[in-house]
Amino acid sequence: MMKLHHLSGLLICLLLSTFVHASDYKTLQWTDLIPKSVLDILLNPPEVIQKIQDGTPEDELDSELLVDLGSQSDSPYFKALTSTEIIPEYNNKKVRIPGFIVPLEFDDDQVITAFFLVPYFGACIHQPAPPPNQMIYVTSKKGLKLEVLYDPFWIEGTLYTGIKDTDIGVSAYTMTAARIEPYKE
Repeated sequence: MMKLHHLSGLLICLLLSTFVHASDYKTLQWTDLIPKSVLDILLNPPEVIQKIQDGTPEDELDSELLVDLGSQSDSPYFKALTSTEIIPEYNNKKVRIPGFIVPLEFDDDQVITAFFLVPYFGACIHQPAPPPNQMIYVTSKKGLKLEVLYDPFWIEGTLYTGIKDTDIGVSAYTMTAARIEPYKE
């Protein structure tokens, strides 16, 4: 009887520690990292951008549209696309966020020890980099052996505000990963 009581107490402690662990990390969406003023601009692109269907050559952009596009480069919209504005309240906060991994640094065993976490597959590799406030430079002591690049992950860790500039891109946030796990809804 004493062993059963001890075992049930141990199970309750394990369940409580799991619950406490889950509540230690605030789950974020990528839009949570963008100040409202910048997000409002991104959600309301200029008319010239709205005319682009899918970004392929088949859009048949005429020369007038291209001139409009070039003249828009100083617009608030284009500035928002490279914004380093952040949410200061997230500095030194424990967060959990899903995303895709863009490897940056490896150890001797080809384990990824530093990477960008980005909101969509192909960012920084096949497409222009997302705005800096939509990239997180992550370091991990344990690291990660990545089988395929297109698998999303949940990353838990301490988020910091601060610019990290690399050859691949610039991030406005950094994170020290405490846990990396495959993405599951």
